[in-house]
Amino acid sequence: MAKLKSVYFCQSCGNQSPKWIGKCPVCGEWNTYVEEVVDKTEEKLKEKKGYSVKRNEEAKPIPIKEVHELETRRIDTHDTELNRVLGGGIVLGSLILIGGEPGIGKSTLMLQVALKLKGIKILYVTGEESDRQIKLRADRIGIKNENCYILTETNTQAIFKQAEELAPDIIIIDSIQTLHTVYVESPPGSVSQVRECTAELQRYSKETSIPIFLIGHITKDGMIAGPKVLEHIVDTVLQFEGDRNYTYRILRTIKNRFGSTSEIGIYEMIGDGLRPVINPSEILLTQRDDDLSGIAIASMMEGMRPFLIETQALVTPAFYGTPQRSSTGFDARRLNMLLAVLEKRAGFRFGTKDAFLNIAGGLRVEDPAIDLAVMAALASSYNDIFVPGKIAFAAEVGLSGEVRAVSKIDQRVSEADKLGFEKIYISKFNQKFDAKKFNIEVVNISRVQQLMEELFG
Repeated sequence: MAKLKSVYFCQSCGNQSPKWIGKCPVCGEWNTYVEEVVDKTEEKLKEKKGYSVKRNEEAKPIPIKEVHELETRRIDTHDTELNRVLGGGIVLGSLILIGGEPGIGKSTLMLQVALKLKGIKILYVTGEESDRQIKLRADRIGIKNENCYILTETNTQAIFKQAEELAPDIIIIDSIQTLHTVYVESPPGSVSQVRECTAELQRYSKETSIPIFLIGHITKDGMIAGPKVLEHIVDTVLQFEGDRNYTYRILRTIKNRFGSTSEIGIYEMIGDGLRPVINPSEILLTQRDDDLSGIAIASMMEGMRPFLIETQALVTPAFYGTPQRSSTGFDARRLNMLLAVLEKRAGFRFGTKDAFLNIAGGLRVEDPAIDLAVMAALASSYNDIFVPGKIAFAAEVGLSGEVRAVSKIDQRVSEADKLGFEKIYISKFNQKFDAKKFNIEVVNISRVQQLMEELFG
């Protein structure tokens, strides 16, 4: 009879403890330890060591200069946005984790990618839906691919057996929380099961050079469910996010061993799947007939990708005591800082005003280059004077009111020029910048006061 032992695991970081404790000593989270039954028999441990493909028992350390450089082969996904965030395509033997809220479109994105890959054999493993449900989604997408195979299975050993018989080029797992292995005596979705199943898939992927996509659930805090070690095991972590009230979805890179970690891909959710958005600037700029105050256009960067976004501000008298400060898609603490700079350096009086800021399109922006646009929108709403719609802004603002230079200014100005803007305000401290090669008028400023005088007199 197998010898069973109860062990407590932290659901946040995966730390193991022989007894329940309130606060995890590793990650500092409270009430995250859960009890799991682990099989500790010697027979199971021996079986566990031999389940994967043959290992190199004679591995020896070698000098790094003797390691041969191999060209990283990639598979084109025929999806411009996914190729962008992956760094140019799917690397052979890589393990890719995609997380996101329920219903955001993770399964639709992966099935759409599988159907687009003509001439490549895809094994789509589902543990949450039946094959009929997958077929209904494929019919809605409207792409036919005879090389896409559906497997409804949750046991890892059965998946490996079917994969050896089918010999696929890519494997998609939907989702990692539904898988279980016979070598861990705990329910699917538990810390030990998720960790062990991911480790098995990692070994299989590296030994066969088959790239594997893992779809993962997230917790109520927005973190990928399971132990944190899950994100350390995989090669790439992608976050699929968006607001249910908007049709746009953002695929963001959190970790990438084969490319940049600052790239994003933008999709539009339509009736027949997800449509890659090639030019996000056009969808993020509101088309309006009237000249309205409180709106300014910022030229921002996400990785190597420039696009223009609309910042919207509303400043009103505070009739209920303490003035309100609220922001959507922008750091509230940075908003308070910019309001203080406007009050101290430009003479505005926000002490008796409510200030609201919104980034149009449901985006979450962290680029400091939109500071100048935020200030222009706040001042526009305060004075109730509109900012001309053909003016853009690209600069950071310091606490002393100085307009600071930002990186990749050429790409920012080029994007505004391409979309027909007539003027863009940047910092005069941007070095080695040639404005003559653009048709747009480039205005260099060094202080916030200069901007206020230029716009409002």
